[in-house]
Amino acid sequence: MLKKLYVLTRKDLSKSQQAVQAGHAVAEYLLRGPSTSWDNGTLVYLGVQDEKELLYWGRVLDKHSDVITFREPDRDNEVTALATVSGGEELSKLRLL
Repeated sequence: MLKKLYVLTRKDLSKSQQAVQAGHAVAEYLLRGPSTSWDNGTLVYLGVQDEKELLYWGRVLDKHSDVITFREPDRDNEVTALATVSGGEELSKLRLL
């Protein structure tokens, strides 16, 4: 079964920064994911309000699957995006970017 890669990024960033940070999260997932089970299938981009909400979702999703976060060095290492292959049901409350 093909898995979806869910990427959450912050809506308090500009549209261009949302795209860049989401790309970084995908790259980090592919580099650091312990057992990458995503094979370049479906990507789902979701938005959250800010870093606080992003960290919340990271904790929720980490209970079920590997979550890879991206910290942006140019923003004092703030968490700007995360990626995971799990969480479809939990994430159904979030809106697409």
